[in-house]
Amino acid sequence: MTIIALNATSVNVSRETPEESLLGAWLAEAGRGQAGACFDLGVAFSTGSNGAPCDLIEAHKWFNLAAARGHEEAAHCRADIAEEMTAREIAEAQRRARQWLAEGRLRAA
Repeated sequence: MTIIALNATSVNVSRETPEESLLGAWLAEAGRGQAGACFDLGVAFSTGSNGAPCDLIEAHKWFNLAAARGHEEAAHCRADIAEEMTAREIAEAQRRARQWLAEGRLRAA
């Protein structure tokens, strides 16, 4: 039997799942103004994949931000999910997108 000692300061242990890590990476990229990351977040929230819950309001928000950045497919996806949402839900998604922009998370390219 071999015993191996691990120095706690030299080992990086992450409790994040790969999905949570991917969402975090997309959020960071979205914060740097990457339209593709905003689109990927929209897909994740619209399908409940990659560790994101299914949330059409959040999906609409991210598709809206991606479309504002010139991502053509995002505009189509936003329109598709809007058909399944109430006017109040769409208004909330738009409010969240404006808030994201106002907080400076998504800067002009």
